[in-house]
This record gives sequence, C-alpha cells and structure tokens, in this order.
Amino acid sequence: MTSQPKLSSPSSVPHAATLSAGGATHEVINTPLPLKDYNLFDSDAALRDAVSREGAGHAAAQLHEHGAWLGRAETLALGDAANSFRPQLETHDRYGHRLDGVNYHPAYHALMARAMAEGLHGAPWQQPGRGAHVARAAGFYMQSEVEAGHGCPISMTFASHAPLQQAADTTAPWLRKIAGRDYDPRNLPLDEKRSATIGMGMTEKQGGSDVRANTTQARPLAGGGGPGARYALLGHKFFLSAPMCDAFLVLAQAAGGPSCFLVPRWRQDGRKNALELIRLKDKMGNVSNASAEVELRDAEGILLGVEGRGIANILDMVALTRFDCMIGSSAVMRMAVVQAIDHCRQRKAFGQWLSDQPLMQNVLADLALESEAALTFTMRLARALDERDNAHERHLLRLGAALGKFGICKRVAGVTAEAVECIGGSGVMETCIMPRLYREAPVNAIWEGSGNIQCLDVLRALRKSPETLATFRIEVQRARGGHGAFDLHIARLEDDLADLEHIEPQARRLVEAMSTALQASLLLQHAPTPLAEAYCETRLGGAARLHFGTLPRGCDVSAIIGRAAAR
Repeated sequence: MTSQPKLSSPSSVPHAATLSAGGATHEVINTPLPLKDYNLFDSDAALRDAVSREGAGHAAAQLHEHGAWLGRAETLALGDAANSFRPQLETHDRYGHRLDGVNYHPAYHALMARAMAEGLHGAPWQQPGRGAHVARAAGFYMQSEVEAGHGCPISMTFASHAPLQQAADTTAPWLRKIAGRDYDPRNLPLDEKRSATIGMGMTEKQGGSDVRANTTQARPLAGGGGPGARYALLGHKFFLSAPMCDAFLVLAQAAGGPSCFLVPRWRQDGRKNALELIRLKDKMGNVSNASAEVELRDAEGILLGVEGRGIANILDMVALTRFDCMIGSSAVMRMAVVQAIDHCRQRKAFGQWLSDQPLMQNVLADLALESEAALTFTMRLARALDERDNAHERHLLRLGAALGKFGICKRVAGVTAEAVECIGGSGVMETCIMPRLYREAPVNAIWEGSGNIQCLDVLRALRKSPETLATFRIEVQRARGGHGAFDLHIARLEDDLADLEHIEPQARRLVEAMSTALQASLLLQHAPTPLAEAYCETRLGGAARLHFGTLPRGCDVSAIIGRAAAR
C-alpha cells in the first residue's frame, strides 16, 4: 500500500512550475499543479480499509488496476469532455421518420464501456459470493469520482435485476443481455445487441414522488393480463432517466391498480416501439446523462409481477438505486475533499503553506471527517447487500438505505461548497472539476425520493417492523462506551424512538440523528481514534455547528488530513 505524505512535508507534493522569458511581465509561481496520474484506490486509505474489512479483500488487485486507470490524466479528461458536450436529442431523421435518439459525446461512451467491462452494472448478480457487492460498490465509488452522470444507467441496470425476475420466463433474454460486459450503445432490437441497459420512468408532472397519482394507462393486449403478458401503455412521463437505454421500467395504471412494466425501445415484432421523446431536460447538474420527457402512445410493455403490485415491485429497484445515490454522493465528497487538500498543500499565503495554517487545517480535517464517515456507512451497507439472506442484514439494508440517502446525500452539498472555498477563485473556474462537483452535489438528494420521502420511509419501516428498530439498536450498541458524546446521543435518541406515533413533524431531526449515530458507531469501531473522536465531539456533542471548520481544541487535524490526502 502507498503511504500518505505528511502534512508538514509539502515538498512531497510536486511543486508548480515557473515560467519566465525575456520581456515577460511575471513568473507563474505559487500555482498548484492539477491532481492527476494517481491511483484512486491506493491513495484512499479509508476505501482500502473498508474493502478489506467488509469482505472484498480478494478484489484488491482488480480495484488497484481500476483505480490506476481512473486516475490517469486521459481518464479524468473524459469526465470533463462528457460534461462539456451535452447530449443532443434527435427526434427525426431528415426525411421525417422518428428516431427518438440521443447523441452523446464519445467520452460518455468510453466511461460507459469501462463501467460495464468492470461489471459495475451487475457483476454481483452473475458472480455472487463474499464481498461481491462490496467490490462493486468500491469500483462504482471510484468511477463516480471521475464522472457521475454515466453512473445513472449503470445503476439502474444493476438495480433492475429483481423486478425483471418477477416475470423471468418472459424477461430471460433481457436478463442475459444486461449481464453482458461488452458495452453496445447501438439503437437496435435486443436480439441484435451484445449487451443491454435498463432505464426507469416513474415520475409524472402531476404527481412527482406521489406515483400513485400517475395517470398513464395500461390495457392488456391479446391473450389477457398476468405476469409476463403484453400491455399497451398510453401516457406521459415527465422524467425518463437515460433515454438511450434499451428498455425502461415504467409504472402505469392497469385494471388492478398501479403496475410495473418493462417497456423496450423495440417491439417484439422488430418494429420501433411507440415511446416518443419530446424533449431533454436542461439540468443544472448530471448533464452528461440525458433525462427526457416522453410520450407513450400505446407503447408495448411487459407486465412484471401482478397488477396492482407495481409500486412494491419497482421499489425493489429503487432501494438499490438509493444505495447507489449514497455511493455517488460519497464519491463527490471524496473528490471535492482531495482536490481541496491537494490545492492547499501546494499554495502559500502570508508566507506559509495553506495546509500548515491552523484555521485551514481545521476546515480540511472537518471535511475529511464527513467524507470518511459517508464512505464507511456506505460500505457497511454494501456488506449488508452481500449478506441479505441474514434477517439482521436485510433489516439494516432496508433502514440504512433511507437513513444514508437522507444523511449523506444532503451533507455533500455543504462539503462541496466548502471545498470550493478552500481553493478560492480558481475553484469557481469552469476549467477545473470543482464547478461540476458543485452542480452535481444536490442531485442525489432529489433523485429516487427527496429528503422528506426518505424520512417518511424511515418512519414507515420503524412503525411496521419492530425487527427494523431492533436491528438499529444492535448496530449502535456495538460502539456503546466508545465515547461519552456517543452514549449521550444514543440516550437522547431513545426518547424520540419511544414516541414514533407523534414524531412526524420532527422526522428530519430523528433521521439525521439516526444516520449520524450509525456513522459514529462505525467510526468508533473501525476508524483511527483521532478521526472517530473528532466526529463524535462535533456531530454528536449537542453544540450548534452551522459551518465546517469548527473542530474543538485537541483534535489531531494533521492525522485526519494526512489520511485523506490523495498524494
């Protein structure tokens, strides 16, 4: 493993080059070199520790190779290019025939190809076993550091496995093709493709998260209804994610109620399906990945499961995409923090390296705490996925995905904004990665259900399943006695958990407290002592903290920053 450079040795970081020439007005000095040509796995001590601890040590060599490819200057440039050249909608060809296509920059396709070659879209389903989901989460985390948008179709394809199993006899060809690792972006019928990807269309403009209010209608075609039967869908979807996927999981109202359908881009008879793209969304972030408005004009779909169970069936998918939102937000945090640390180790102000100045050390260490806590929680849930046949792990995954989706995906925006400020004016320039990270930061808090939806989901789980609450208690009790602030936090939390029937107006406070409790418990068990203690003292101590950089006296900021640094 590579060792981390000491904070007090900025000479271990390459110095910025100087430029002077006859007649030049200035030298380029005190300007950091960009962070590139490094290994995202070897340089991430928290990730390496989590991979080993959670059961995927056998994948370390593969992750090392993947991390080296991702850290190359050429690969990092792919992320910039994929976001600089937005997807372009092509509704018709020049003769007026419908195409319903989206053109992406080659950089997007290159990242998709690598993700699928690594199995990030489904390796744990094809090669299950100890640490399979942990290894996949680690790979997806590193790839999301480089570029987040292409992760959307990768995540949805990964999460589509369970809903497709609801009609396995009919969807068997799809299950085979989504297992393929040879990325095939061509818009062709399934039997002509080497591999396939799956998207999702749940949201309608009148309902948003309230998918029971959807108005899209589904009626059975010849042969009647039932699992695997073909239906005609008529309606409008306000958000269709990754519209160049080969098929989409779609909710529509059948006679038996809201139902889940697989809607391919091509019909069974080889004709183009009546799924018509109206426009692409002009998004603030996640711009490399297209999102579309779409009309379903009696589009052919395959019923997954039974009529009326569509929301339950598609929630099997949503639970996994929510987990991937945790991974993605943790990745944005990581990249933002390492960029800030790397910059501050190469720049002087007032005669001293920024990274040696006490106040900046406080800020950088505080950001590093948040980043490691997010990753540690996320990787613990990856192990729960691997061990979901165990009831305890299954309940932890059910609760933890909503807690983490709320806690981590909300914190990333503040972390990223503070990291931009650490870099200063150069961090606002579109020539660096920071503006892209900043625009990406709020996205995962909204995708797959916003904060209030996650809070209501937590309350639903706690009220309906005493086993879920028992699982939470077991997890946090493992760190009991590890820190006084942690013990007090758990005691206060128990008062709220005793009154679940009346706590809905304060549900955000409850969910935040539960999320930080799980993160603190994991850090106390597994992280270096200075890091775990600083997290407990600042996140659980009860004092109001509105900003980063308010760690108390006595925190070993040098150790925390040194662990987080990328080089």
